[in-house]
Amino acid sequence: MLLSSKPNPAAEERARRVEQDNVAALSAGGIPAPSRRSLRGLDWFIFFLADVQTGFGPFIAVYLTTEKWTQGQIGLVLSIGGIVGLIGQMPGGAIIDAAKSERLVAALAIATIGVCALAYAAMPVFPVVVAAATLHAAASCVLGPAIAAISLGLVGPLAIGERLGRNARFASLGNGVAAAVMGTAGYLLSSRSVFLVTFLLTIPALIALSRIREQEVDIARCHGEMPRESADRGDTNLWHLVRQRPLIVFALSVMLLQLANAAMMPLMASAVTARSSQWATVLVAFCIVVPQAIVALLSPTVGRKAQLWGRRPLLLIGFAALTIRGLLFATVRDPYLLVAVQVFDGITAAVFAVMIPLIVADVAFGSGHFNLAQGIVGTATGIGASLSTALGGYVSDKFGNATAFIGLSGVAAMGLLLILLVMPETRRTSMTAPKEMAG
Repeated sequence: MLLSSKPNPAAEERARRVEQDNVAALSAGGIPAPSRRSLRGLDWFIFFLADVQTGFGPFIAVYLTTEKWTQGQIGLVLSIGGIVGLIGQMPGGAIIDAAKSERLVAALAIATIGVCALAYAAMPVFPVVVAAATLHAAASCVLGPAIAAISLGLVGPLAIGERLGRNARFASLGNGVAAAVMGTAGYLLSSRSVFLVTFLLTIPALIALSRIREQEVDIARCHGEMPRESADRGDTNLWHLVRQRPLIVFALSVMLLQLANAAMMPLMASAVTARSSQWATVLVAFCIVVPQAIVALLSPTVGRKAQLWGRRPLLLIGFAALTIRGLLFATVRDPYLLVAVQVFDGITAAVFAVMIPLIVADVAFGSGHFNLAQGIVGTATGIGASLSTALGGYVSDKFGNATAFIGLSGVAAMGLLLILLVMPETRRTSMTAPKEMAG
C-alpha cells in the first residue's frame, strides 16, 4: 500500500510550533531561556517581598506614635535603621558576590524580616524595636542585590532590561496591594495588625522563592562574570571597577535623586496629618498606591525603551518628573490634590526602579563584582536619603514646608543637569566586556 502524499495540516502546525519553541529556547545573547516556572516564581517572590517590605514604611511611625513614643524616639529608631542600611550596602553586595546560592541568602533574609515584624507587634519597647530595626535593615541590604543577581543569572545581560521592568511591575503591584490592605487593617483594626499581616506575607514569599529552579540561575552571570567559554574574560580587578567614570557619575546622580526625593513623602505625610489626623493613615496609603500603580503600568515599557533609546533619555525624564513634583508640593494645599501629585513620583520610581540595577549591570558586567557595584550605588542612595530627611526636616522647621519642597526640587534639577552634561551612555549591545563606556 502506498503512503498518502497529502499534506497533513495538523502535523505541519505541530512542526511549526516545535520550531518556534526551539528558537524561543534561547534568550538574548544565545543564553538558554529559563523555564516559565522559574520566571513566574521570581515574579511572585518580588510581589510578596514588596508586600513584606511595605509594612516597614510610613506605618512604623504611625504605629509607634499610637504606642505613646515621642517623635525623638521614633526618629532615633529610624536613624539607627538608616545607618545600618547605609553601612551594610557594600558588605551586602559582597556577600551576594561570594554566595553559592542567592536563593538561600534571600530565604534567610526574608525569615529574619518576618521575625522582626513579630517583634514589632509583640513588644514595642525600645530595646526590642531597635534590635528589630537593625536586623531588618541588615537583611534588606542583601535582598535588593539578591533579586538583581537572580534576575541576571536567569536571563543574562542583554535581556536584563526587560526583566528588570517586569520586576518593577510586580514590586509596584505588591507595594500597592500591601499599602491598601495594611492601610485598611490599620484603620479598621489597629496599627499593630500591620505587622502581623507583614509576618504572614513572608510565608508565600518563601514559597514563591522555592519555585525558582536553582540550576537555571547561572552563578557566573549572577556575579557579573563573562561566560566561561568567552575568550574575553574582562577585567576582574576591583580597583578597575571603582574607577569606571559611568559608575562614579551615576552614583553621584543617585545620591542627588535620594537627597531630593526621600524627604518629600514624610514632609507631605506630616502636612496631611496636621490637617486631617483621622484620615492620615488612609491618605498616606493612597499616596503609596498611586505611584505604585504608575510604576506597574510604565516599568516594563521603561525596560524595553532603555534598550531602544539608551539609558540617558529615561534618566532625564525621571529627574524632570521629580523636579516638577517638588514644585507642586510647594504650591498645592488640598490633601486630595497632593495625592494626585504622586503621579510624578510614579514616573520617577518607574524609571529608577529599572535604571539603577540596569546601569550597574552595564558598567559592572565582566568584572565579577556586579553586586558589590550595586552596593556602591546603594551606599550613595543611603547617604542621599539620610541627608534628605535631616535637611528637609530642618528647613521645614525653620522656613516652612513650601521652602523645603522648593529646595528639594532644586536638588532634583541638579541631578538632571549632571545626567545631561556629564553622564555617558552605557547601553550594551554585545556580550563583550567593556573597556570604557562611551563618553
